[in-house]
Amino acid sequence: MIETNPNVDGLEIRTALPAEAGEVAALHRRARATYYPDGFPDDGADWQGRWREAIGRSDGRVLCAARDGRLAGIASFRRAERAPAGTVTLFQFHVDPDRWRAGIGTALHAACVEEWRTGGVRTAWLDVHVANERARGFYGRQGWVPDPESPVAPGDHHMRLRLTVSGE
Repeated sequence: MIETNPNVDGLEIRTALPAEAGEVAALHRRARATYYPDGFPDDGADWQGRWREAIGRSDGRVLCAARDGRLAGIASFRRAERAPAGTVTLFQFHVDPDRWRAGIGTALHAACVEEWRTGGVRTAWLDVHVANERARGFYGRQGWVPDPESPVAPGDHHMRLRLTVSGE
């Protein structure tokens, strides 16, 4: 599926391709490095392999936003294991830091929500770093709220947010 968002000039939102796993992993690394004080931690993970796996999953989606032939944003979501029907988890959502505040994240998020809505999803969840106020602000503007069933405890690094997806 290839979609063009008329609200953001020249932005194409489409399914990520397996051959793009390296580029997706590089964008992921650049974006995550912005909220770690010492840069992206080397956790030994094969992020390119993980992204290749996510792109190839039959039970999930990886959308990307591209402008001028270059990836500008990525979103990965699927129903989590043992999660109730009608739910989805947004596992990764990143916009290239060089392209922040250009409407890319908003357009990519809207594409995700539209897929969820047409797929019968009623509730979406995500985990966000507690200290990542920029991301928390973005999600709040999109309608995400702290999940009352998963309150943040002292020392937690992440908080769970919930979005009610309208069926209309």
